[in-house]
Formats: sequence, structure tokens, C-alpha cells
Amino acid sequence: MAMATDGEHDAPGPNDYDSFAAAYAAEAEHNLVNAYYERPAMLALAGDVRGLRVLDAGCGAGPLAAALRERGAYVTGVDASAAMAALARRRLGDGVPLHVADLRGRLPFADAAFDVVTASLVLHYLEDWGPPLAELRRVLASGGRLVASVDHPFVAWTLRDPRPDYLAATACSFDWTLGGRTVPMRFWRRPLHAMTDAFAAAGFRLTGLSEPRPDPAARVLFPEGFRALSTQPCFLFFTLEAPGPEAPGTVGT
Repeated sequence: MAMATDGEHDAPGPNDYDSFAAAYAAEAEHNLVNAYYERPAMLALAGDVRGLRVLDAGCGAGPLAAALRERGAYVTGVDASAAMAALARRRLGDGVPLHVADLRGRLPFADAAFDVVTASLVLHYLEDWGPPLAELRRVLASGGRLVASVDHPFVAWTLRDPRPDYLAATACSFDWTLGGRTVPMRFWRRPLHAMTDAFAAAGFRLTGLSEPRPDPAARVLFPEGFRALSTQPCFLFFTLEAPGPEAPGTVGT
């Protein structure tokens, strides 16, 4: 969920989760979009994880990792932000291995170390999906699954931040307000076909594309937001398989 900045700055640069980790974790813990929409969808798509080795890539402060552990998974977390990883350690204790590592580099895991990888709202921070997806494929066992959520490309281009060329991959800079302060953010937006092409190039087979509705409990807690998310999703969810060598990974087969 959190990614590192692109260098050292006198002031925090885009996506510097170390500078606002606690405020982000507090906001995401119980809000509509994370707690009643994105996380329930990720858990549903992850399916039965009892006894499985699960890597939570971009684990942030650990709410998804905690839920996966409650469902019987052997969870490992990795995040580029040391501050977010520290919050996850406070939440999860010593029973969940946690690593500070950037998804754009080599991950500190052996080949085929995991049965499932979750990548919750992390890929849209990356300009180039090639090396990160190759690493996630490397650490997945044959037959393993990648479950990923990203900013929805159609909604992002047509409604929240209209852009003249949907087919172009472009950076989008904006501000978040967290804990009474403004923090700069930057996402990379790409068309849907570029996403599926990147998954295929990394050796994944697309098995599901999902635009779920929010948790019904949100109808009472967040009535207006529930209505909006029920008709206009803001995230897109992918379920992908890491096939064995006898079955090359191709999207759509």
C-alpha cells in the first residue's frame, strides 16, 4: 500500500509514507473506501487461505495482513516505508515476518516461497510494472495466485481527473489531506490493456476481473458513500494465476 519516494528531499516528496504513516493508518482503519470496500473485496478474492503462505506486498500498517492471518494464512509482509512497517509490527507482533523493501527491486525471498500474493492498492504507484511483476511471479509457486487492486482506469480518466488521452500512460499528481495536513501524492495511470499486457508479460494468467460493491454494512454507516460506490466503483481488482512451465501465462486463456 505504501511506496518509497524517488529520492531525498528537503521536504517530503510524493508518496512519502514515512512522513504521514500514522495519519494514513488511522484514516484507512475504519473508513468506507478501505475498510468497507477495498479490503473486503481483497479478502473475498483471496479465498480460502488456511494453511497457505501469503505475501502481503505493500502491506502498509498491516490491516489486510491481520485479516489474512485471522483466516489461517501464514503471512509475510513487505513495504517500502519503514514507518508503515513499524506500525505493522506493532499491530501484528513478532509472529508475522515483516520486511522493508521496495517492490521495484529484488525481494528478499526465495523462488516459489509463497502460494498467494496480495498487492493492495500498490501497483498504481509504479511507473514500470515489468520488474515488480516479474519479482512477484518469481516468489509465487506454480499454481499460486496474485490478487491485486488498483485505481480504476476508467473512473480515474473520465470522472475524477479527465485526461485527453486514455491510451497514454501518464503520471497524476494531487494532494491528500490527512490528520490536518496536506501531503503530495503521485499515481501512474495506464489503460486497461496496458495492465493486462504487463501481467501476461510477467507470466501470469488472468482468471478474474472484478468491480465489487461495498460491504452491505456500509449502507448504514456511510449511506451516501455506499450509494456512490454501488454505482461507480473506484478500484479495479485482478485475480491472476502463476501457471506451471507446461502452461505459459497468457491473459484470457
